[in-house]
Amino acid sequence: MPLRLATFNIENLMARFDFSGFRKHWRQDRVVRLFDVEDQELYRDLERARLISETDDTRQLSALAIAETGADILCLQEVDDMAALQAFEESYLFRMLGYGYRQKILVEGNDSRGIDVAVMMRDRTRDGLPIELVDVRSHATLTYQDLDLFTPQIALTNQPQDRIFRRDCLEVDVKIGGKPLTLYVVHFKSMAGSREDGDARMATMPVREAEVRAVRHIIEQRFGRDTGNRNFVICGDMNDYQERVKVIGDRLDGYRFEPVQDEMSALDIFSRDGFAENIVRRRPELDRWTLYHARGPEEQHLCQLDYLWLSPALSRANPDVVPQIIRNGQPYRTVFPPGQTVERFPRIGWDRPKASDHCPVVASLEIA
Repeated sequence: MPLRLATFNIENLMARFDFSGFRKHWRQDRVVRLFDVEDQELYRDLERARLISETDDTRQLSALAIAETGADILCLQEVDDMAALQAFEESYLFRMLGYGYRQKILVEGNDSRGIDVAVMMRDRTRDGLPIELVDVRSHATLTYQDLDLFTPQIALTNQPQDRIFRRDCLEVDVKIGGKPLTLYVVHFKSMAGSREDGDARMATMPVREAEVRAVRHIIEQRFGRDTGNRNFVICGDMNDYQERVKVIGDRLDGYRFEPVQDEMSALDIFSRDGFAENIVRRRPELDRWTLYHARGPEEQHLCQLDYLWLSPALSRANPDVVPQIIRNGQPYRTVFPPGQTVERFPRIGWDRPKASDHCPVVASLEIA
């Protein structure tokens, strides 16, 4: 009887207002920028009204995407705090799913914006197997010098005593019907950069490489020579890809889709010697994407940023499992390859509202 395991970057599940846009125009929402607002208190009132109205639609759509996964255990990224997670589950998910995710795990991590990784679990799988929480460990305090990961490339932006993980590596031990499973929930360094920057992905690659090496170190230190025979899954938004699909063209002239294998990825550290398997690669080449990226018609692609990496033991136990990617919450601006278009959830907009900029990934796994 399988476990339904999902990962989802829910995109800014926030419980607070950000008023910094009054003085920093690049932080303003685009609709507010249409108006000349010179009074700070008026700006704060407008921002509150805008965000509350927009958030209700967004979180209904996020809940629909989660409901579509049918997940027994859900790994989340970009959650503000436990209060926000609790309010979302009680006010949105419960209305759709009823009895549901009573077990919730969140440890405050390192992100400068305050967004964290989290886990929600049912008490039992959909088939009735008990889900028992055994242990939780945060690795947010690990530093580069702790794991000897400080390199000249890292030194360009960090100090030896700086923390490795931009959020956390949240280690969660559970038992599914009495059988052990360990989850490593992560949200790696983003490929952030301004339009004037060079290759932002390559510029931030050393930080992600250190994060990936740290996750692998944590797992190998724990399981030692028996790593390949243990049940573990590395879940989350890894902000990197090993391949992508270039989207060429526009809505008037039509689109072409060109698969591209990238020569370098931080995630090669997981895959190169069979340490873990990215089971999304079991899907067809054009159908592995979880995010659409665009900076106008000249720069657009589809790529996988959201992962379920299975240990060798879990991979062997689930040789025919092909994960689902839930794309019904994507906005209409997302360009779908031929044959992949799905029926969007009600009230989806061109760019917003949407469930998230990411798509949930879910797999049904036998835990041996």
